[in-house]
Amino acid sequence: MKVLILAAGYATRLYPLTITQPKPLLPVAGKPMIDYVLDNIAPIPGIDRVYIVTNAKFAGHFQKWADQYRATKAKLEFTIVNDGSTDDSNKLGAIGDLALVLDREQVDDDLIVVAGDNLFSQSIEKFGIFCREKGQPVLGIHDVGSLDLAKKYGVVDTDAAGRITSFVEKPQDPASTLIGIALYYYPRATLPLIRQYVAEGNNPDQPGRLIQWLYPRVPVFTWSVPGIWYDIGSKETLEEANRIYGKR
Repeated sequence: MKVLILAAGYATRLYPLTITQPKPLLPVAGKPMIDYVLDNIAPIPGIDRVYIVTNAKFAGHFQKWADQYRATKAKLEFTIVNDGSTDDSNKLGAIGDLALVLDREQVDDDLIVVAGDNLFSQSIEKFGIFCREKGQPVLGIHDVGSLDLAKKYGVVDTDAAGRITSFVEKPQDPASTLIGIALYYYPRATLPLIRQYVAEGNNPDQPGRLIQWLYPRVPVFTWSVPGIWYDIGSKETLEEANRIYGKR
């Protein structure tokens, strides 16, 4: 199994903090955001390589981080993929970056895709086990508890088996507070569909749009992320995350 961390954004809403440092490497409660991702994904059995897709500006930052992480924490194998972009005007978008890694690195394996700024508070080892059992695409979900907050995300509805029956990206009038987060599982057999999505000229940004396109075509299941989950999009949410995770 492979893991792909999406980390090619420029996080301009966090300027000046992210002018010289990528958002996933900003500290929260004393450690980089991306550590929360890897620390909680590393226990999933069978992971043999982690790809980090980033941009020309920050590729060196992530290589330095990956070398240190491997030396001091989990002995994972890392590949830093530079998508060649230099700013928001020529970025590929999250799905564009996903397709780039599939092709450039010739990925032919089950794949977990996760955003590098996801703050997890608990291991998601059971996510990997659930995904292997299902053998179908899986979306991580979380209840944000607020309809206003839900407007910022993809709102999900499921059947009794946890299969997605509706996925609306950033709805004006959300039907629930259950959202999809940037945690995905794509089994090897579905990788050609990702390439198809991009080849057809669909929106290459916002990774939830791929799920929105995918679930009417193949079964897509959901898995509830345990504990605290946080999405950092502004200085205010960064400060709040520092308070919350600093207490743990």
